[in-house]
Amino acid sequence: MVRAVFPGTFDPIHYGHIDIARRAAKLFDELIVAVYDRPLKNLLFSPQERLQQVTEAFSTDNNIKVVSYQGLTVEFCRKIDAQVMVRGLRVFSDFELEFRMALTNNHLDPGIEVVALITSEKYTFLSSTTVKEIASLGGDISGMVPQSIHWAVSRKYSEINQ
Repeated sequence: MVRAVFPGTFDPIHYGHIDIARRAAKLFDELIVAVYDRPLKNLLFSPQERLQQVTEAFSTDNNIKVVSYQGLTVEFCRKIDAQVMVRGLRVFSDFELEFRMALTNNHLDPGIEVVALITSEKYTFLSSTTVKEIASLGGDISGMVPQSIHWAVSRKYSEINQ
C-alpha cells in the first residue's frame, strides 16, 4: 500500500488545494491531508478550525484522511509510514521554493519521495493569501472556496472588523 501525505497550513483551504488532493488520491492507495498546526506565519484560523474545515472539504472522499500534525513533515511521514509527500505547483515562482524544500526533505529522509502536481489551469491564480486579501476587502470568494469556507472566512473578517 502506498500512503502519501499532502501537507499544508490550509488557511483557508481552497479549490486549488482540493483539486491537488483529489488528483493525488487517484494516484495513491491512501492520501493523508496533513494540516500543520504551528507554522511560522500569521494565520486567520486556529489549528482546530483549519482541521475542521479541511475535514469537511473531504468528508465524501473515501481514500482521503485528514489529520493535524506538528514538527518536521518528514518526521510525520515516518511516523505514519508514508512513502510519498505531495506538493502542488501553481506558478513558476513556486518551483524554486518547492525544489529547495524537496531537496532538503530528501536530505533529511531519502526514503520519502516528493511528487509535485501541477495545479489545474483554472486554479493557478488561487492562493490562501489571495482568498484572505479579497475577503478582507469585502470581495466575493464564492468561486474560490467551498460554501462552508466562504461563510467561515466572511464570519472571521466580520468579527475582526467589529
